[in-house]
Amino acid sequence: MSTSLRSPSPSSVQAEIAPSLAATLKHRREKLAQQFSHPVILWSGQPQPRNFPANVYPFRANSHFLYFAGRSLQNAAIRLEHGRLELYMDNPSAASALWHGIAATREDIAEHIGADAAFPLAELNGTTDVATVAVQDYATRGYQARVLKREILPAHRAQSLDQSLAQAIVQLRLIHDAGAIAEMRDAAAISIAAHKAGMAATSQATHESQVRAALEHVVMAHNTICAYNSIVTVHGEVLHNEHYHHPLTPGELLLVDAGAEAPSGWASDITRTWPVSGRFSTTQRDVYDIVLAAHDACIEQMRPGVEYREIHLLAARTIAEGLVSLGILNGHPETLVETDAYALFFPHGIGHLLGLDVHDMEDLGDLSGYANGRTRSDRFGLCYLRLDRPLKAGMVCTIEPGFYQVPAILNDPERRSRYEGMVNWERLAQFADVRGIRIEDDVRVTEAEPEVLTAELPTAAAAIEDLVQTNA
Repeated sequence: MSTSLRSPSPSSVQAEIAPSLAATLKHRREKLAQQFSHPVILWSGQPQPRNFPANVYPFRANSHFLYFAGRSLQNAAIRLEHGRLELYMDNPSAASALWHGIAATREDIAEHIGADAAFPLAELNGTTDVATVAVQDYATRGYQARVLKREILPAHRAQSLDQSLAQAIVQLRLIHDAGAIAEMRDAAAISIAAHKAGMAATSQATHESQVRAALEHVVMAHNTICAYNSIVTVHGEVLHNEHYHHPLTPGELLLVDAGAEAPSGWASDITRTWPVSGRFSTTQRDVYDIVLAAHDACIEQMRPGVEYREIHLLAARTIAEGLVSLGILNGHPETLVETDAYALFFPHGIGHLLGLDVHDMEDLGDLSGYANGRTRSDRFGLCYLRLDRPLKAGMVCTIEPGFYQVPAILNDPERRSRYEGMVNWERLAQFADVRGIRIEDDVRVTEAEPEVLTAELPTAAAAIEDLVQTNA
């Protein structure tokens, strides 16, 4: 493991104790006021019904609202202007108290988050000079349009005022303050414990669902939720596999991509791949070590000023070099990267922003991930790069290289023809027990060495084997 893969020392953590919530929120809105002079109204959203109105999905407030309001309030809005915060929400009704218990009043919440004033939702009024960010649920977006008396479009298609607000929010949320980092560390710690529980449960499990239950039990026991639908699969070649019915068979690899979300909304995101039997086969270990080499090399380069695109290309070169050494790919690694041949086995980007969203701010489209003037490549392998910016101290990104044997890619006649001679298909067949491997950690960029928020969960193959064999 690279020496850069470390957690902060106790002294450095002590020096970064988060301020109170109210102080953090006040600082955030003051920084917004420095960049954006127009009044802003942001909505939290409302619960969405699963089938009938009273049976709803778990509510989670819009992340831009959360960033400035600090609490996941239903059917609420905030108005920001010159650093001032006004909260708009209705007090709970008597019927609500009957079904859901006594809830905090509007005034209580306003005091907790440091609002300057609080009003019923009906008193919210907009003008033509108010900016906003579109929420995801259709009903609230309609309400936004009625209050502001105009159409509300997604940020990448929004009118100039809303797009300017989105760009200002991106600049704020790219760099995480002490309050955010503290919450992300807490979420990461829960995720680490959850993965260890999943590893320990594997030897006694018969199906993927039982490993999922073990790790999500830890998440729920900490009164948190999953930041996204967990991936717990022996079919690691399916990048976002959300099915859990497959049996666990000795000789297979289990890919687990799961992360907790703190009650405040801040996310974590970890992937580990381990052998169901507790021991990697020789072929699995060979490929695993290549992916780990890419993972470690990329984290070591996570420094201010380094282009994230170059981090991706470093992963591509490292994987290409490793596959050449195994005889799976033929040719010079640089050429294999330039021709995108590496993407046959590593088709996605090296990672993404992490924050209040597991793919942070991607509701804003590429405004968040791509620096001004940059657009997505149409190259195979680069077209899925989610982040193309120079790194800055305070950013948190994932690093998640992988190796996959995706039938739709490897059996595509056009690609087989294009890369004829670059792939040794007979040699590749000897690695049939490696469907998919991914190793992912959450990395904070600092002025010095990168801080791996998830470093307490081992990545070395031997350490992974030990954890899986805990209950064997």
